[in-house]
Amino acid sequence: MNQNLDTTSSAFPIFHLDNYDLRKIQAKDIHTIFAGLSHPDVIAHYGVSYQSLEATQEQMHWYEQLLLERKGIWWGIARRDNDELVGACGLNDWRPDDHRIDLGYWLLPDYWRRGIMQRGLPHILRYAFVHMNIHRVHADVEPENLASFQLLRKLGFVHEGTLRDVEYKGGRYLSLHQLSLIKTDPGVVALVQGAI
Repeated sequence: MNQNLDTTSSAFPIFHLDNYDLRKIQAKDIHTIFAGLSHPDVIAHYGVSYQSLEATQEQMHWYEQLLLERKGIWWGIARRDNDELVGACGLNDWRPDDHRIDLGYWLLPDYWRRGIMQRGLPHILRYAFVHMNIHRVHADVEPENLASFQLLRKLGFVHEGTLRDVEYKGGRYLSLHQLSLIKTDPGVVALVQGAI
C-alpha cells in the first residue's frame, strides 16, 4: 500500500472552508450520520441507508476500517460554530496498484444548494492527487441526481457513459452515470496547485 496516507489522529488532514471544517469523523457524530443516512431525500440517491442508530454503528466502523486497512479516507463536514456535522465526503475503494479511488459524499437537505460540496471537494481531490498518488478518481451518479451530476461536471469530471440497469434498489433497476477525473485532465493542474 502507498505509505502517503498517514492515518494517525494527529496527522489526519483537516481542511477549512468559510464556515465549515472537513475533519475526522468521530464517535459523537453517529447521530448526524444516522440522521443523514436514514433521511429519505439523502438515501434516494445514496447507496447506503440505516433504520436505527444501532445499525448505523456499521457505518461508523466502515469509516474507521477505511483508515486502518488503508482503503480510503472520509471526512465529516462540520459547522465551525458548534462542530456539528452536516454531511460527509471521502475517498474509498482505493486501488493503489492502479492509482485509482472512488469519490462519495452526502449532505443533510437543510444544507443543500449552499455550495458546501463545491468548496469542499476540491480539498479532498487535491489530497488524493498529491498525497495518495492517485491518477484516477471515479464517481457513480444516478441519472435522476442532476445536482450531483452538475457538481461533478463543474469540478472537471468527465462523463464517460452510463451503465444501464446496473443495480436493483427499492424495487426497481437503476442506471448509473460513470464520471472520472484524471490527474492529466485540463484543470487538475490548477486544482493540485490550490488555485481551485
